[in-house]
Amino acid sequence: MKAQVFNDGRKAHTTKIAVTAMSAVAAETATFPVDLIKTRLQLHGESLVSSRRISAVRVVAEILRNDGILGLYKGLSPAIIRHMFYTPIRIINYEFLRNSLVPADHTLSLSSKAIIGGISGVISQVVASPADLVKVRMQADSRMASQGLQPRYCGPFDAFNKIIRTEGVRGLWKGVLPNVQRAFLVNMGELACYDHAKRFVINNNIANDNIYAHTLSSIMSGLSATTLSCPADVIKTRMMNQAADKQGNCKYRNSYDCLVKTVRVEGLKALWKGFFPTWARLGPWQFVFWVSYEKFRQIAGLSSF
Repeated sequence: MKAQVFNDGRKAHTTKIAVTAMSAVAAETATFPVDLIKTRLQLHGESLVSSRRISAVRVVAEILRNDGILGLYKGLSPAIIRHMFYTPIRIINYEFLRNSLVPADHTLSLSSKAIIGGISGVISQVVASPADLVKVRMQADSRMASQGLQPRYCGPFDAFNKIIRTEGVRGLWKGVLPNVQRAFLVNMGELACYDHAKRFVINNNIANDNIYAHTLSSIMSGLSATTLSCPADVIKTRMMNQAADKQGNCKYRNSYDCLVKTVRVEGLKALWKGFFPTWARLGPWQFVFWVSYEKFRQIAGLSSF
């Protein structure tokens, strides 16, 4: 009897991992071009030659002109690899902690959910940070190519190999601190807000537990996650993009140094560079992910999130 319960629990756990990964891959593929634009905007201003103002429209035009439509998906492979680990770990961790802390007929406060979401995000980001590093560098490489410079990497596996060879295994976790800070803020806003908003919508009879409730909750989740995480995202992107020169020196010593230099050179507004592309990505990402995830759970015979 105990063995049957154990097997059923393991099967349900495996199913959750599978449906989470599938939903994450669908959401990432659908919204990746916006993430690329956001990264380009955040990196703009690092170089002294980048003095002219740049917009999302100009970034898209530049990508299409130099790389064609496929240029909008530069770095998709490591992004998908990242989400195969990152999203299942954070979603399943959050659900496990939430359900373990309270009885079935009670709910956690928003602040408690925010802490659980943040912790889940930190754990998952530490595991997935190497793939995130490769994704950022490959996205930045497409910008270098458009400027007539030689790209550093010819693919995700080449990037992994070169980073390990030139920067060591620890180099794969470069920028992990700002990465973890961002993950804490994103998941604090995303998971807690979606969970709380969904229950608010259902409990107040605004909508049943269906696509309408999931859509409303995902919109609120995306907005809160973007507002909280954008400054950390800018710092994370710049820290992860920098590579050591021949003397082994880097532009930024740490995330605090990056923060100070960014604000000093570009002003406080630079911390929210790419806010609208970030929101434009997180909103659809949240919608595609949560709607498909809830549907996949229903098809698989699992309870609603």
